[in-house]
Amino acid sequence: MSIDITGLSAKELDALINQAKKRKTTLTKRKPIAAVRKRLADLARAEGYTIAELFGGTVSKPTSAKPSAAAPKPRKTTKGYKLGKVEPKYRNPANAAETWAGRGKPPRWLSVYLDNGRKLEEFLIAPR
Repeated sequence: MSIDITGLSAKELDALINQAKKRKTTLTKRKPIAAVRKRLADLARAEGYTIAELFGGTVSKPTSAKPSAAAPKPRKTTKGYKLGKVEPKYRNPANAAETWAGRGKPPRWLSVYLDNGRKLEEFLIAPR
C-alpha cells in the first residue's frame, strides 16, 4: 500500500502521522492472532463446542503473513466472466419453448405460477 504524500500540506501530514502512530499503538497492544485463536479454540472445547459449530464453516489453520504466489486467489464474483451453458431444469407447461436453467432471477412465467401457490418442483424437467 502506498499513499501519495507529495500533495499534502504540513497540517495534513501531521494528521496522517498522528493517525499512523495511533494505529501502530493499537496494533502493538494486541496479542498475536495465533494466541487468541488458541484461547478461543480451548474455550470452545472446554464448553463442549467446536469453532465450526460456533462460527460456521471450517476452522482454518494459521497461515504465514505472505500468501503463497503459487496458489491462485479464489474469484469472489462472476461479474465479467461468462459461465458455461447449462441444461434447462424447468419448463413452462403452457409453452414448452420457455425453459429456465435455475440460474439467476426466475423468468416471469415461473414467478406468476409460484405467486399463485404452485411449487417449483412441479416444473422440473424429467432427467434423461
